[in-house]
Amino acid sequence: MQTLLSLAPKAISAAALSFILLAPAASWAQGGPGGADGPPPANVRIDVVTEEMMAPHLDIPGTVISRNDSRIASEISGRVDWVAEVGTLVDAGHPVVRLDARMLELRLQETEASVTSLEASLRYQRSEVRRLRELATRNNAPASRVEEAVSTMEVAEQQLVQARIAHDRTLYDLERTEIKAPFAGRVVDRLVEPGEYASVGEVVARVVDTVNLEVQAQAPISVASFVANSETLSVSTDEDGLIQGEVRTIIPVGDQITRTFEIRVILPENGWIIGTPVRVAVPSDEARIVTAVPRDAIVLRADGNYVFRINAGNVAERLQVQVGVAHGDRIEVRGSLMAGDQVVIRGAERLRDGQSVDTGEAS
Repeated sequence: MQTLLSLAPKAISAAALSFILLAPAASWAQGGPGGADGPPPANVRIDVVTEEMMAPHLDIPGTVISRNDSRIASEISGRVDWVAEVGTLVDAGHPVVRLDARMLELRLQETEASVTSLEASLRYQRSEVRRLRELATRNNAPASRVEEAVSTMEVAEQQLVQARIAHDRTLYDLERTEIKAPFAGRVVDRLVEPGEYASVGEVVARVVDTVNLEVQAQAPISVASFVANSETLSVSTDEDGLIQGEVRTIIPVGDQITRTFEIRVILPENGWIIGTPVRVAVPSDEARIVTAVPRDAIVLRADGNYVFRINAGNVAERLQVQVGVAHGDRIEVRGSLMAGDQVVIRGAERLRDGQSVDTGEAS
């Protein structure tokens, strides 16, 4: 460039000089590294337009709850020896509270001794009845004596039954000195401390199942006909986005004041905190067939919503669309799209209408 300018006469015109300076830029635009058609293809990720059954929905508030949440009570009275620490994970049948068992252990020994003594007495009474009956057959014992022995034997039998019941009841109470978790869960509250006295029916601890969770939500009665058991609904939180849950049950009893009914939606294991507020999308009308794309395909602009369709020549075409109902990560669009079309779901923000694309991973 310097050589050309140094050779140019001083009288060269300003227009000619401008042409010389701008010519390389024009040459780059027409045949530079991007080729004759402009810049290199943009890296994008694509997905396919589909036709799906969707229904308009209504977001209702819900709360994550446990399916098993128990305030465990003592079945017997006694002094508290031990209580599991708050936060302890326990299996079903694992002790949560232990009561002093010494008096019951002594009573159990007493009832065992009573049962043994009565068994021995009953064996004697039975042998006595057999002996007297043999004598009575030879007229060596009066019938009244036999009847008296039989009566004594029957009383001994009933006494033995009562002793065995007392033994079993003591054993039952002894087993209840260990207050056990009815299901696997976590100790979240201890309501007695070691050294205190627990009475019959007194709540001693709270155990909550932190694995089997579900959403408790109140839906308007007006949508009751559009919600069914085992139906999959979208559940959303501010932190975790959308997840899918199955309707476990619908409680067909409405509240007269709020005009709502309760639904329970099963949650997948995802480290949920019980008490987390969520939103549940329940259908508010009949489902219909719609043209749907992933939510990520929608490009939001001030003048409307757009998608980029990729044609057979791997060229992006910008199409304006109107959005409608949504389900999960897919949303209805109305416009020039058809099922089977390919649309950009990543990298669309940098695309221009008519730009070539490379349908690999977006950078």
